[in-house]
Amino acid sequence: RRLSSGAGPRLRPMALLVLVLNAGSSSLKWSLVRQPGDVTVALGEAPLGDSAEAAFAQALAQARQHGSPGAVAHRVVHGGPFSSSVRITPEVRERIAELVDLAPLHNPPSLAALDAAEREMPGVTQVAVFDTAFHAKLPEFAWTYPLPAAWTETWGIRRYGFHGLSHAYCSQRGAELLGRPIADVRIVVCHLGHGCSAAAVRGGQCVETTMGFTPLAGLMMGTRSGTIDPSIVLYVQ
Repeated sequence: RRLSSGAGPRLRPMALLVLVLNAGSSSLKWSLVRQPGDVTVALGEAPLGDSAEAAFAQALAQARQHGSPGAVAHRVVHGGPFSSSVRITPEVRERIAELVDLAPLHNPPSLAALDAAEREMPGVTQVAVFDTAFHAKLPEFAWTYPLPAAWTETWGIRRYGFHGLSHAYCSQRGAELLGRPIADVRIVVCHLGHGCSAAAVRGGQCVETTMGFTPLAGLMMGTRSGTIDPSIVLYVQ
């Protein structure tokens, strides 16, 4: 921050170590990032097993070898109505818990990691970063399902989209590699791994994506079929 006089030395922003957590179904991936500068100081992985608290304790012990975190950022897969990262409060935690049925493999480990972080690091700022946020500004035609309007208005049934953190990064990095401003670029991003999705990004904003109300829709994945004819389920029943 500059001194108000406009002359003399500048005050350098205080360095902050942020512990970033990505709780999956079987492991807790973590990294320690120094801000400002976005410098990764250390990273690692701990098995979740039967106890998220034990996994977090292991991750925290490894991270503290490089410094004491001043904040914790949690990757949360389903953020529902949240359109940006938020500081976690009891109300925010409750809203994430309400979305468990829509992301049963992902949101519960995130909540368990959050609870463990709050126990081990009381008073430290906790932030949720949502995989759905990048898709929150989808055009209405892209997020609306051809269903009775009351289903959307009353039950919130709409296309949310996922892997947003990956799609946001890849679209920006793609523009950099092309040497063009992202505002002028149209990119199709393919997130291919155990979970898979694709997104069409125009001018840095997502305009279409393959995942939907839950992370089940779209491309075929490691343990998810992706989109299939719904009559198949009824026929098999």
